[in-house]
Amino acid sequence: MSSRPATSRPAHLQWRLLGLVALGGVIGAGVREALTLVIPHLGVFPIAVFGINVTGAFILGALLEALAQRGPDEGRRRAVRLFVGTGVLGGYTTYSTLAVDTAQLLRADDWLWAAVYALGTVIVGAAASIAGILLVARSAGRAPERAAAGAHAGPETSALDDGEAA
Repeated sequence: MSSRPATSRPAHLQWRLLGLVALGGVIGAGVREALTLVIPHLGVFPIAVFGINVTGAFILGALLEALAQRGPDEGRRRAVRLFVGTGVLGGYTTYSTLAVDTAQLLRADDWLWAAVYALGTVIVGAAASIAGILLVARSAGRAPERAAAGAHAGPETSALDDGEAA
């Protein structure tokens, strides 16, 4: 047994944080599975998985930017990042299915669709992530203007801030 308090242990050694990641992963994988069952392929193109990976990249970019603006990766911010970012979005997105679907397209001699799908997912996913980051950054940039106009009189805080001013 270590004499260090649990909060000084690395995140990967804290059962509470591991539980948050696992619970989030179950939720994200469940949502992904439900979507892939109700959204059919668009011809040979696996549109559901493409959309899942792109929306997941967008949400992850927005989430990480929002958390980074609120301060260091600790306390509630770390818990939200691990639960939503690593857990939910890690279970929701599926680059292993991207690889399998691409391999199946290649085996079927659909080289063009395989390239469009694989490269498109990575390129559009990266663009979506950047868009999520920019959306949050720009909306945060407008917050002081609202405060100056009298819409908000106190310091910016949220449930993610551990009670600190942003």
